[in-house]
Order: sequence, then structure tokens, then C-alpha cells
Amino acid sequence: MSRVLDRRQLLRGATLVGGGVALSAYMPAWAQPVSAGIVKPLPTVSGDEIRLRVAHQMMMIDGRQSHAIGINGTVPAPLIRLREGQTVRLLVENGLDEQTSLHWHGLIVPFQMDGVPGVAFPGIEKGTTFTYEFPIVQAGTYWYHSHSGLQEQMGLYGPIVIDPKGVDPIQSDREHVIVLSDHSQLHPHRIFMKLKKQSGYFNRQQQTLAGLLKGEDQPLKDRLDWGKMRMDPTDVADVTGSNYTYLVNGHGPQDNWTGLFKPGERVRLRVINASAMTTFNVRIPGLKLSVVQADGLNVRPVEVDEFQIGVAETYDVIVTPTDERAYTLVGESVDRSGMARATLSPREGMAAEVPPLRKRPVATMKDMGMDMNMDMSGGGSMQGMDHSAMPGMDHGSMATAEKPAAAMDHSQMGHGAAGAGAGGMAGMDHGAMQSGATMPGMAGTPGAAGGMAMGGMAGMAGMAGMNMNMRDFSKAPGVKKGPGVQTISPMPMDRTGDPGQGLENVGHRVLTYRDLVAVERNPDLRAPSREVQIHLTGNMERYMWALDGEKLSEVKAPIPFLAGERVRVTLINDTMMGHPIHLHGHFFELVTGHGAYSPRKHTVMVQPGGKVSWDVTANEGDWAFHCHMLYHMHAGMMQVVQVRSAKGEAA
Repeated sequence: MSRVLDRRQLLRGATLVGGGVALSAYMPAWAQPVSAGIVKPLPTVSGDEIRLRVAHQMMMIDGRQSHAIGINGTVPAPLIRLREGQTVRLLVENGLDEQTSLHWHGLIVPFQMDGVPGVAFPGIEKGTTFTYEFPIVQAGTYWYHSHSGLQEQMGLYGPIVIDPKGVDPIQSDREHVIVLSDHSQLHPHRIFMKLKKQSGYFNRQQQTLAGLLKGEDQPLKDRLDWGKMRMDPTDVADVTGSNYTYLVNGHGPQDNWTGLFKPGERVRLRVINASAMTTFNVRIPGLKLSVVQADGLNVRPVEVDEFQIGVAETYDVIVTPTDERAYTLVGESVDRSGMARATLSPREGMAAEVPPLRKRPVATMKDMGMDMNMDMSGGGSMQGMDHSAMPGMDHGSMATAEKPAAAMDHSQMGHGAAGAGAGGMAGMDHGAMQSGATMPGMAGTPGAAGGMAMGGMAGMAGMAGMNMNMRDFSKAPGVKKGPGVQTISPMPMDRTGDPGQGLENVGHRVLTYRDLVAVERNPDLRAPSREVQIHLTGNMERYMWALDGEKLSEVKAPIPFLAGERVRVTLINDTMMGHPIHLHGHFFELVTGHGAYSPRKHTVMVQPGGKVSWDVTANEGDWAFHCHMLYHMHAGMMQVVQVRSAKGEAA
């Protein structure tokens, strides 16, 4: 938590031990620690009745006082610890001068208790108390946060841990809750205003002439091509370390929050991304991370060196430090403009070397939905291709009682017959895309991609006819045309096997969604009866975000589901930025080839230019469905999923 700290405590241990003496060489001045570590667990509340008061407060971050909104005087809010099978009453008092709310992210609750104002809940007016009451039907690591305005950015978030009824199958000797977040001295409404006026306002890592002369990043031709499209390949994060301080349990990099261990212990880290806008890349140099839980549900242990965690996701990992030394926990922002930093240590007052910030990533053609590196020879894999576009492969006619079309996972089909030349794939001739050719339909549209020279694509002859137009709405017939849709991904790929933007060549193993395998069989093994396709759309230049080209204020009707029906949802990212998509009140099974043991999640990161499919069984009620990037949701990237009984009765 972050309370107003005693300055002597903050400055304690300024003389670091071990490799920490050289930190100035590895971190910018704003990130250099002046503390040997703050060892302070999160305050915990539990029981069948819990009182929470939302109010303004001040917090201390890296020795600097900052305004915040907290609960019971703390940021993050207190850890709520519950047990599976109990019924809890949460009395939430609003001490603000505006409406507030709390959403229990990932918890399966009655829709009236979900906590989204304007959906199925009136909100909590100033000076009033609202009582949430619901049974606890699950175990795992979750979190809670405001769903009112931009309050979440100001500190209104906290962790939830639910212990299982019996013995926890994940055995550990010690555990620490790690809440990652981002904090700004700038009011969130001013942040949003700046983004609307200049979407790249906070990007201080753009390509420069000096970089070009040094041979860094893109060559001149690629820079000119991207300039014609009015796209910035360094636009990886909207709000960056130039504005944010990245926090661990409410403490900045200088504070250096510390979690203790004894050598040889199995230490469980419950990692929660409670940030407003930041995707984190998490690693602990010198320690392997055994991922044992994703979004609160147990998965078969998978050992990695690093994982990317999108906004609102949670991962539980086991680490086993054997040496009596300190280790640095690094939460590096996806654009590598800064990091959250903490320490695991056998005793208080120790610190470890902090690794330098790595070179920031640059967007690629793949991030534009144009992966030109598909292995088309020698029987190479073609997973992720949209087979519906292949002449002669009418999958709609392939549906049978035994094999419904929606249930076919093409990512698992060998397609070895493709071979050299991709026989049988008429209409995919790239012969027209010789070096210097332009994409038709990309010029003259305000705010849209202009004609792009496709240099470097020679040698693709034999695939002529493939439409690479980034404004081809025939690929997205359900998307509303308008200034809010800058591009349509020409070739969106299944990227569930990718480690995350910028992590493709880090030299060690990084977690992917395809690595996740559920421990327990999925509760519903029925094949989907229908498929819903939803496009994640935006105009990055104008900072406009929506689903299917319609922001929330323009939507005429909710997305309809029937209670109990099985639906395959495919999310297609038509933008060059990753989007963590959350469906309230549900867990869904990612289509990654694991059948009955597909990983179940409540939030999924859809990589730039990529697509993700998942199967879901609809629960009655009205449920929010949105991107969890706070300013994307605020701009309109949200809709409501309405689930009604088959008779059409209200839920």
C-alpha cells in the first residue's frame, strides 16, 4: 500500500549492497532507488461482512506526494481475502463528491452485483452506501476497481484472493501479492485531452534523423512508406514513462518494495495488472518462473523466463530462490519507457542489480495485419489463415451434426498439402505486388492509410490477386465506415503462439497463450452453435476507439445472446496496438488446440493485427464488454452483451 511515509523510512538504506551500487549506470535518474527496500504487506480485510470507504487521499510515491482516490486510506485498496463457498456482504460507502462504483473483476456474480453503472447497476451516489452481496463460487487471484469515469487511474483498485474450499493444489511456503499499476501526477481528464489533441503526445521514443544516420530502427524507405500511411511504428503505448510512474503495491522504483523469502522456499507470486493503460513484461533475472494460474484458474505448470501481462490479467507464478541474495522483480512497460521495480530478498535492506531498459520495439508489417513471413513451402504451417477466403472451401456447407462448422479449430490442421506454390489457392497471386507497388484504395481517405509502397515484397509471385488493401471493408462487412476506422487488417493472424509485442527475439523463453493448459476439464464441452465476429477498430491518429466502428454512444442495441447457448467469438484487431478485451460475468475457453483442457480466461490480449477465438457459454444478464485500456474504453471501445432466456424473458 502507499500511505504517507516517514522520510527517514524512505531514505533508509541509501547505501545499497551488492550490485546495487552501480544502479545509476542502468536506470535513468527518475528510476534510481534511494531506498534499500520498503517491506510492507498490503492491508487485508476478510469475513462475511466487509466495510469499504472510497475517498480522496494523498499518497507518497518515490518521495513525492500525489493526490489519489483510495479505499480505507490506502492505495492499492485493501486485499480482500475470501474463501470459496462463503457468501460475502461488501458495504461500500462513497466519500467522494461524485458517483463511484466497484467492479469485482473476474468474479462470477449476479449481474446486478457486477458494478457497472448504466448497465445493470445504478452506481453509488455521493454520501451513500451500497451493499454488494453474492456467493463466492470460485478460488484464485482476482482484483476490484472502479467502473466510474477515470477513477481507476487515480488509484481506485485493489487485489482479491479467494482460497479454495479444501487443500490448495498449488503448494507454496510463502506468497506475495504483486499489484502492478501506473500513476500520474497529471489528472486523467487532462491525459485524455492531450491524447485527443495529439495521440503521440507522450511518445518520447520516436524515430529520429540521428537514429537513421546510425542505422537504427527502420531504413529510410520504410520510414517513408509508414509516413505515407500516417502511422508511427513507435506508437506502442499511448501513455508512457514520460508521464507515468510504474508501481508495485503502490510503491515506485525508488521506494523498492521488498518481499522476503528463505532460500529453498517455494514462493508464490500473485501478479495482478491493475494499471490503467500499461502492458507489462515481467521477469526476475536469475530465477525461473513456473506459471501455475492464469486469470484465477489453475493451469499445468509451465516454466518460463518472462511473461507479458495485459491490463486486467492475472498470473500466479512459483519461484524457488536457492541463494541467499536479492533478486530484482522487473515489470517493464511494453514500450520500454520505464519499469515497475521490486525486490525479493532473504532479509530487509538488500537490493539487487536492476537491469537496463531494453531497446523499445518497433511495429512491423505483422502488427499491421500483414504477415508476409508465412511459411508457404515444404508443407509449412498456415495456421491463422482465414480459410473462408479460399475459393472452393465453403465451410458453411461442412457443418454436420457430428462436426459443426463453428467447432472446427483450423489452427490444428496440418495443411501440409499446401506445399510449394500453394496449389489450390487460386486468387492469392501476389504478382502485382512487386517492389514499389502501391496498395489500391489507400489514398485520398481522410485519416486513413495512404498509398503504401510495398518494397521488399518481391519474390511473392505465384500468389497474385491477394487483396492487401487496408481499407477493404469487404473483409469486415459488419464494421461501420467512418473516420473512426483507419484500417482493416488485410491478413489478421492467430497470434496466440506469439510471446507479445517486442518479445520475439529476447533470447529466452517467454510465455504464450498456447503454453497454457487447464488442469481441470472445461465445464461445457459442447460445440458452438454459431460464431460472432467482432472487429477492434480505431483511428490512432485521431485517438478514436470502438468495436465494429461504433463507439458506445452510437450503439443502437446490445450484442444479443441466448442464455446457455454456446458461441464462438472471434476478435479481430484492425489496429496496430494490443487490446486487452474483457467480458464481464464469464469465463471463456481460448481456441488454442487443447480441446477439453483449453485455458479459461476472463480477459484476453489481442495482439496488433492479430485475432483470437474463444468459446463461451452465455450467462443471463446484462454484461459490459470492453477493452480494458481505460482511455480506449472511455473513448467508446465498449458495448453491452445482453443475455436473455430462450423465451425472450428478461434476465
